[in-house]
Amino acid sequence: MGDRVRFGRTALGVIGAGAMLLALAGCGAPPWAQGGGSTAPAPVPSASVVPVPAPIPNDLSSGSTEKSVTAGAIAATVNYWSTLPMDRWSPTALKPVSISMVTTVTPDDGQKVYLQRATMTAVPGNATQSFSPLAPQTDQANPPGYLVLSPYSYSQTFNVGEVPAEATFVTLQFTYEFLLQTTPTSSEFAKQTASETITVAIAGAAATPAD
Repeated sequence: MGDRVRFGRTALGVIGAGAMLLALAGCGAPPWAQGGGSTAPAPVPSASVVPVPAPIPNDLSSGSTEKSVTAGAIAATVNYWSTLPMDRWSPTALKPVSISMVTTVTPDDGQKVYLQRATMTAVPGNATQSFSPLAPQTDQANPPGYLVLSPYSYSQTFNVGEVPAEATFVTLQFTYEFLLQTTPTSSEFAKQTASETITVAIAGAAATPAD
């Protein structure tokens, strides 16, 4: 009877030890969480950043532009336009620029205003540099000049010649020299000077023209 009791206790001890091992095995990490065959996800490559070119300024993008300049008591309104379409303003083309001007004077005591000289200088350039200016073009009148006091006006056409192939625009610098009568009956004049600048895009440039 005593041997049977000892055998029973031994069997129970073996069974209990086996159950403990199974319980410990159940507390381990699952197969998918263990190292070995698993690999880390591949990194997603970042998209490359493409720089957006700066827009090219173009004061004649709508066909014409109007500017106002002052020189002392003289106020001038000047319209600029080109008979050559903007898509044909290539580096090698002869590019005409026309102007039309009328002036007023304050106070208006009856004295006249004359335009003695108009000069245009074209300076080609791009986003990183300016090139050598083209030869200035001048329209000079016999003294005292062209009568430009409203309702009389002045019109002229200048031409922009060939510019470097790298140029994306050309800056047109205009200078106007006026003679103003000191009194309505005087043969003496006061000289006044005004300047204005417009920019025109060159066709075929990489960037998109801006207004």
